[in-house]
Amino acid sequence: MQFVESRGLCEQKRGKDNKAIIASNIMYVVGQYPRFLRAHWKFLKTVVNKLFEFMHETHDGVQDMACDTFIKIALKCRRHFVTTQIGESGPFIEDILASISTIICDLQTQQVHTFYEAVGYMISAQVDTATQEALIEKYMLLPNQVWDDIICQASKNVDVLKEIDVVKQLGSILKTNVRACKALNHAYVVQLGRIYLDMLNVYKVMSENITAAIAINGEQVTKQPLIKSMRVVKKETLKLISDWISRSNDHVMVLENFIPPLLDAVLLDYQRTAVPSAREPEVLSAMATIVNKLESHITSEVPKIFDAVFECTLAMINKDFEEYPEYRTNFFLLLQAVNNHCFPAFLSIPPAQFKLVLDSIIWAFKHTMRNVADTGLQILLKLLQNIEQHEQAAPSFYQTYLTDILQHIFSVVTDTSHTAGLSMHATILAYIFALVEAGRLNCQLGPPADNVLYIQDFTAALLRSAFPHLTDNQIKITVQGMFNLNQDIPGFKEHLRDFLVQIREYTGEDDTDLFLEEREKALQQAQAEKRRVQMSVPGILNPHEVPEEMQD
Repeated sequence: MQFVESRGLCEQKRGKDNKAIIASNIMYVVGQYPRFLRAHWKFLKTVVNKLFEFMHETHDGVQDMACDTFIKIALKCRRHFVTTQIGESGPFIEDILASISTIICDLQTQQVHTFYEAVGYMISAQVDTATQEALIEKYMLLPNQVWDDIICQASKNVDVLKEIDVVKQLGSILKTNVRACKALNHAYVVQLGRIYLDMLNVYKVMSENITAAIAINGEQVTKQPLIKSMRVVKKETLKLISDWISRSNDHVMVLENFIPPLLDAVLLDYQRTAVPSAREPEVLSAMATIVNKLESHITSEVPKIFDAVFECTLAMINKDFEEYPEYRTNFFLLLQAVNNHCFPAFLSIPPAQFKLVLDSIIWAFKHTMRNVADTGLQILLKLLQNIEQHEQAAPSFYQTYLTDILQHIFSVVTDTSHTAGLSMHATILAYIFALVEAGRLNCQLGPPADNVLYIQDFTAALLRSAFPHLTDNQIKITVQGMFNLNQDIPGFKEHLRDFLVQIREYTGEDDTDLFLEEREKALQQAQAEKRRVQMSVPGILNPHEVPEEMQD
């Protein structure tokens, strides 16, 4: 009733501004009540048809609101669009797919992408595979026609792929595919398979064009619109592939059909790109996604991935802590993925390369970017746990690297810019001391023969040299406490903090940051409690903000 009255109000109001405001309000309100829409099909259909009308209204903000409301409704009511409702001759999705070109003809590019994602959510609710595949074919018909036309032209004259309008079209089509993939999940495979090899060929051509342009005009050419658009095509290609792989549910199919051509197209290009900033950091994040998804199944390919990306990326990021932040973050995410899922690959690479891996992990946890430092600490802990499981590799690892690791960990423990990592520092140190105390090293670290005594002496000497103002007794108690508390992480952390307070007292530095983690945790708990209270009181949260089970 309200909706009908609002429509009447919209028609009565004069002036575009007033009509636009009323229209936007109508859309906002109907989007808040998905449960009501699911219970009243005719009303839902009327609302969606009205949204399609608003998608032609060029007054500021109306098309945006129409697309935003449409995607909200598509998500919450998706199954209603793919089932035949009472009084209908077929599912409403068929009508939408038959009219796509008419519906979207006045939308901006970004709004078209939102529209495609919304329709994708509807199609994702179709459980019959054959029916769903037929829907996907109709759904992607328009972008595929443009794509096929460009590929056909390029096969006759590859220079077509240097025209800015063509390159921009390719970027837009790929963005549409990214949104379709996000909505369809694994089912998107039918569309991906259709464009996959052409897409990788386009990726190679874009790379060659960018490299040639840099060779002729220098690095500043990367700021030109055409080169930027070519890089968009490369980025969206990588995003599309990694997004789909992360949503796929058949690792054998992915490994056999999708990984080999991807590695051939992407890795050599990354390695060979002479200008570091012209490399795509998304290559690293895509490889991390693939390793995280395929886990141990991809182990045999890891040396190939490392050969292509490891040393050339490290050369970009090891000069300082600031340059190439995106490459830096993605590089360590890849390292973490391999460490978590393909650890045997680390043991099969040459010792010099393994040392580089370890050096880069140490370098990561010393980093001033907190996310990189946290990732570095997580990788180190997992690496130590993995090494312990490999009895053949463990003794030589401990002999070569254990004291170095201890030294580097203590250097960040006592660095005021790394206080936020105190819990992980405590966890790693406690793990190492427990390993030594339990006699699980299976090797002799040095004289004296007793590894516990050796590590105690080593740690004491380390602290004495760094903090000469501490008494021998303070150092002795600190080291002894680290062994006594190595089974009690909270206790170990408190002991470590007491030691840091002693240091700060002497130097006169503020020690309030030592309690940063506790304060952050308290704030998170307070926020979670506030949210819990809001959810328990009807009416405080908007209806669409309340989590709900998928409806029928």
